[in-house]
Amino acid sequence: MQALTAFKDFVGLFGSAGITVDEALYGRFERYAELLLEWNSRINLTAITDPEGIAVKHFFDSVYPFTLLPPAEGAQLIDVGTGAGFPSVPLKLVRGDIKLTLLDSLNKRLNFLGEVSEELRLGAELIHGRAEETARFMKDGNPLRESFDAATARAVAELRELCEYCMPFVKVDGRFYALKGSNGMHELNDSKNAVKQLGGEVEFVKEYELPNGDERVLVVIRKTSRTPQKYPRNSGKMKKTPL
Repeated sequence: MQALTAFKDFVGLFGSAGITVDEALYGRFERYAELLLEWNSRINLTAITDPEGIAVKHFFDSVYPFTLLPPAEGAQLIDVGTGAGFPSVPLKLVRGDIKLTLLDSLNKRLNFLGEVSEELRLGAELIHGRAEETARFMKDGNPLRESFDAATARAVAELRELCEYCMPFVKVDGRFYALKGSNGMHELNDSKNAVKQLGGEVEFVKEYELPNGDERVLVVIRKTSRTPQKYPRNSGKMKKTPL
């Protein structure tokens, strides 16, 4: 079964956004799609399994937003609640300079991502844990809190909760990239207080459509001051008393 659209179609899809894909890079995306389908038959990773859907809704949708305001060369990036590796694994395939950390609360997803990282030579760091707890972890004697140049998340939570999960990981002057759907602008309006309390300011917002017409919003928040130690709270407190 074909896992990904044909080479020329994939090249055209990414080329429409000024992203160059050669045969070697296409082969790595193709293998990622194959592994996604293989593992999806055993654990629930995605409901999108057709070649065009994987190409557009997973791969292109993961890479394109980061062309609008690119992470710095060699940036250390954490993908919070990474799931099947979106958006950061496709981004890493295109931006090999990025140093990638994948965080997820389910070990079976990390087992999948471990195989992806090994086969595609990503050199990704895998961390098993919940974001609200992991923000207080130590790794090799160093805190994970405020140790990343960038954090990102897609399809994890409503934006004000997502800010509380992700911003504690980001260094001052770093960025949080939130990839949101058609409701993104409404969520952003509800998140203004959370962004401020967590030590950030909205730097960049862009509404756009995927080639298939799906609406998306990219919200980029710059960390301007340290996040107070009481954040992140547990998920129950976030829902009961949102920022």
